Amino acid sequence: MVKKTFLVLLCSLIIFSSTAQNLEEKAAAIHKKVLTLDSHTDTPLMLYRPGFDINQKNDPRNRGGKIDFPRMEEGSLDAVFFAVFVGQGDRTAEGNQKAKERALDVFEKVHKTISMYSEKAEIALTSKDAMKLKKLGKRAIYLGLENGYPLGNDINMVEEYYRLGARYITLSHTKNNDICDSSNDKEEHGGLTDFGRKVINEMNRIGMMVDVSHLSDKAFYDVIKTSLTPVVASHSNARAICDNPRNLTDDMLLALKNNGGVVQVCILSAYVTKQEPNPEKEAAREALREKYNHFIGLSEEKSNIAREEWSAIERKYPTPLASVSELVDHIDHIVRIAGINHVGIGTDFDGGGGLSDCFDVSQIGNITLELVRRGYSEEEIQKIWSGNFLRVFEEVENFRM
Repeated sequence: MVKKTFLVLLCSLIIFSSTAQNLEEKAAAIHKKVLTLDSHTDTPLMLYRPGFDINQKNDPRNRGGKIDFPRMEEGSLDAVFFAVFVGQGDRTAEGNQKAKERALDVFEKVHKTISMYSEKAEIALTSKDAMKLKKLGKRAIYLGLENGYPLGNDINMVEEYYRLGARYITLSHTKNNDICDSSNDKEEHGGLTDFGRKVINEMNRIGMMVDVSHLSDKAFYDVIKTSLTPVVASHSNARAICDNPRNLTDDMLLALKNNGGVVQVCILSAYVTKQEPNPEKEAAREALREKYNHFIGLSEEKSNIAREEWSAIERKYPTPLASVSELVDHIDHIVRIAGINHVGIGTDFDGGGGLSDCFDVSQIGNITLELVRRGYSEEEIQKIWSGNFLRVFEEVENFRM
C-alpha cells in the first residue's frame, strides 16, 4: 500500500513537472514571437548617471537601472517608450524656461545616445516602426514627454516636442500644472484648464497621443470629453484591485473603453498592491525633499547626489515587492470591465517599477508566462503586449482635424 501510494505521488509529480515545462516552453515561444512594447520607462534618467552604459549589461541591484540593450535582448523587449521627464517646478516665466531647457536637453541626450548604437536600436516615430525594426533585429526607442510642464504657456511647444520625437504627452505628474490637476495634489483647477483644452486640441491636430496617467479624476473625464481621438494611460492600474489615486476606477475604465483608448498596467508595486505604512521611510524621504528643494532647480551634479541619497533610503527601508501574479490580477480585472482590446503594459522601469519576479527588463517573459497559465491565447497576449496600444497609436497619427 505504501509502495502504491509512493508510485501514485511520483507519477503525479512527473505529470505536474511535465505540464509546467510545457507551459514554460509555450510561453517562451509566444513571448519571442509577439511584438512586445513597454509604453513607459524613465530610462533617460539613467543616461545621466556616471558609469551607466546602455550598451552594456548593468546590475539592477547596484544602481544599474532596469533597462539596457543586452537586457532588452535577454527579455525580448522589442519596443519601449523613454519618458522625457521633467519634475514640476515653479509655474513662472523663469520656471517654465528652466523646464523647457531641461526637456530639450533630455531629448538631445536620448537622440545622441541612440545614434551611437544604430546597429542595436533606432528612434521610432510611427506605429509601424516597431515591427519594421523588430524584423531588422533592432530595438525601437520611442519618446514621450512626461509632465506637460515644459510646455509652459506656449502652445507652439506641443508641435516642437512632436518634431523632436515625442509621440505622447503625459499631461501632468505629481503636482498640478497649468494644463490640469494631478491625482496626487489638491484640487486647483477642477480638471482641465482652458490652456489644457487647447493643448489637447493641438495634440489631436498633429496626431499626438494624450496620456491620462497621473491626472486627477476630474481632469481624466475632461480629457475624455475633449479629445477627438482615443487616449492612453501609459502606466496606470485598476483602483478596484489597488486603491491608489493613480489608478483608474471601473467607471474610468469604461469611459476609456468607450473612448477607444487603452490602459497600460504598471509594475510599480505601490500601484499593484496596497503598501503598509512606513513612517520612518516617509520621514526620511520628506527630509530629503526639504534638503534638495523638492528636487527643483538642481544642477546635474546635485541631482546625481540626491538620486543616490534617495536610493540609499530605498536600500535602508526596502519596499516589499508585489508579484507578477498580483499584476496580472489587474489585467484580469481590466479585461472583465473594459475588454481584451483595452489593456497593455507600461512598466515604469527606472521610475520605481519592479516586481519580485520581474525586477528588470530581462524578466518580462514572466508576465507572458503568467498570462499563459491563466489561459490567455497567443492572439490575446499579442494584443496586451502591443496590439492594443499600437491600434490607438495608429488611429491618432492618422487623425487630422
